[in-house]
Amino acid sequence: MDLKKDFALKDLGDLHYFLGIEVRRDKEGLVLSQEKYAKDILSRVGMTKCKAMVTPLSSTEKLSRIKGEALGLEDSTRYRSIVGALQYLTLTRPDLAYSVNNVCQFLHVPTTVHWTSVKRILRYIHLTSGIGLRIGKTSSTLLSAFSDADWAGDVDDRCSTGGFAIFFGSNLISWSARKQPTVSRSSTEAEYKSMANATAELIGVQSLLGELGVPVTQVPCLWCDNLDATYLAANPVFHARAKHIEIDFHFVRERVTNGQLQIQFVSSKDQLADGFTKALPTQQFEDFKRNLNLEYHHSLD
Repeated sequence: MDLKKDFALKDLGDLHYFLGIEVRRDKEGLVLSQEKYAKDILSRVGMTKCKAMVTPLSSTEKLSRIKGEALGLEDSTRYRSIVGALQYLTLTRPDLAYSVNNVCQFLHVPTTVHWTSVKRILRYIHLTSGIGLRIGKTSSTLLSAFSDADWAGDVDDRCSTGGFAIFFGSNLISWSARKQPTVSRSSTEAEYKSMANATAELIGVQSLLGELGVPVTQVPCLWCDNLDATYLAANPVFHARAKHIEIDFHFVRERVTNGQLQIQFVSSKDQLADGFTKALPTQQFEDFKRNLNLEYHHSLD
C-alpha cells in the first residue's frame, strides 16, 4: 500500500466490527448489521423481553403534534436520547428510515402518543435485531434511483414526505426519508421535489465513484410512479404547473437534456421507495424490506 510509505499502518485483517457496525462475509458478499447496538438500545429502556411488532408504525394512524399529553422534562430528555440512538441505527436499517424520521419531527415537544410510537419502533427492533443489509457481488455498474412522495401527508402542516433509494447494480447504497420543507400545491410538485433530491444524490454518488476509479458507463436511471412528473422532466415546454418548483425543474431537466439522466415511469406497486414516504401494511412492508436486500443473519457473538 502506498499509504505505508508515509504513515505507520497495521494490517488488522478483514473488517468484522467498526463503530457499532458488524460485517459478516460469505461467498456472495457482505452483510452489514448493528445487532449488538440495537440490543443495547433495547436494554437501555428495559425492553429486552417486550412484545414484538411486525411493523415499526401503524399504517392506519398518523402522528400529530397535538395528540397526547406533553412529556415531563425527564421523559422528554429520555425521548430525545432514544430517538437520537435510533437515528444511528438507520445506517444499516433502511426499513427504519421513515419511522425514525417521523418521530424525530416531535423532538421539541414530545407527547405520550409520540413516546408510544417510539416504543412500537423498539418492539419491531426486538423482533428484527438480526436484520442486516446485503451487499452482494454484481457485474452491473448501473446507477439507478427510485423516488417517491406522500403528498400533503403531514396532518399538522400538510407538507409532503419525500424519499428515494439509490442502487449500484443490485445493491442499495443510499436512501432517504425526509419531510419536505414547503407545502406542495399538487402531487406532481411533491414528486418532482423528491426527484430533484434523488438526482442530487445520484450526482454525488457518481462523483464519488469517479474519484474511486469505478467506471459508470451507463446513464443513471431515475424511476418515478407519477406520470405527470416524468412528462414534466421530458418536455422542454415549461408548464405553468411547474412555476412553483422552477429551480428543481431546471436542475433535473438540464441533466435529462444533456443525456446525463434518464427518467422512467414505474407503477406504484413496483415503487421500491414507497416505504420511505409512509407507513406500510405488513405484507407491503415485508416486500419493501426484501427489495432493499435486507436479510436476517446470525450475530457475531
